[in-house]
Amino acid sequence: MKFKPASSSKLKTYSIKDRKSKVSVSDFAKPFNKGDAFEDFLNSLPTILAAQNLKQIASAVIAAHKNNKTVAVGIGAHVIKVGLSPVIIDLMERGIISAIAINGACIVHDFEIAYAGITSEDVDAEIGKGKFGMAEETGKLLNGAIKSGVKKGWGIGKSVGEMINKSKYPYKDLSILAAGARLDIPVTVHVAVGTDIIHIHPQMDGSATGEGSHRDFKLFAGVVAALEGGVYLNIGSAVLLPEVFLKALTLVRNLGYTVENFTTVNMDFIQHYRPLTNVVRRPTKEGGKGYTLTGHHEIMVPLLAGAIKEGLGK
Repeated sequence: MKFKPASSSKLKTYSIKDRKSKVSVSDFAKPFNKGDAFEDFLNSLPTILAAQNLKQIASAVIAAHKNNKTVAVGIGAHVIKVGLSPVIIDLMERGIISAIAINGACIVHDFEIAYAGITSEDVDAEIGKGKFGMAEETGKLLNGAIKSGVKKGWGIGKSVGEMINKSKYPYKDLSILAAGARLDIPVTVHVAVGTDIIHIHPQMDGSATGEGSHRDFKLFAGVVAALEGGVYLNIGSAVLLPEVFLKALTLVRNLGYTVENFTTVNMDFIQHYRPLTNVVRRPTKEGGKGYTLTGHHEIMVPLLAGAIKEGLGK
C-alpha cells in the first residue's frame, strides 16, 4: 500500500467566539489582598474544577441545614490524628452535622487525645520490639467501656462517648465521641475485628465488640434512611466506611425508604476505588450528585467548614 500525506488546505473552521468553551475569564481567580475577609477569599477562588466543587459542596450542606435535612459525616482516623477534632465538634455544636460514622481506629485516637492529650505512636520504632499498640490505658479503658455500655444496650459509639463525657479527662472537650454523647448526636463505630490495637489486649471481648458494632450499624442505617435531600461526606476512609455506607444504603432502599436525591462527597489526599465507587458514583446513579475533593485533610476540612459557616452567617 502507498500512502499520501494528508492536506489541511480544505479544513473547515469556525470562529472561537461561536465555540462552546469550558473556561471563561469570568471564572478566573482574583487576587486576595491583605486584610480581606474570609468571604473575600472564597469569592477570589476560580469557579473551576475543585474550587467550584468546594463552593457547590458548601452550598449543598448549607441548603440541607436550612431545610432541616440530614448532614452525615464518615471519618477515618487520620482526620483526628491531624488535629481536626475541634473543627468537627464545632460543626456538631452548631447543629450542622447531624450524625458521624467512624472506624475502630478513631476511638483509639479520640480516647488518647481526651485522656492524655497525645496520640499516634511511632509504629516503625515500636513494631520491632513488639511494643506497638501496648498502651495499657487505651486497651483497658476502651475495652471496659465497650463491655459496660453493651450491657446497657448501647452501641460502641455511645458506650465510649458516655465514658469520656462523664470522665475527668483533661482534654475531653476535644473528643468527638464525648461531644456526640453530650449533644445527643449519634456517633457510630464500625469495627473490623483485628484491625485496632485494642483487639490485642486481654480485656478485648469479641462478643461485646461485635454486638456493639452491629447496633451501631443499625443506627447508622437509620441515619442513611434520612439522607433524602441531605449530604453524606466520607472523609479519609478508603475501604471500611465506603463499604458500610453502601450496605446501609441498599438495606434502607430495600426497606422502602426513598434515598435518591442527595449529595455525596469523598474527601481524601488520594482518590481510591471504593469511595469513588461506593460513595460518589453508585449511590447517586438514580439521582443526586457525587463530588470529590482531593487534598490534605488538615487544609481541606477547615476550608470547607469555613465556607459552610460563612454561607450560613455563623
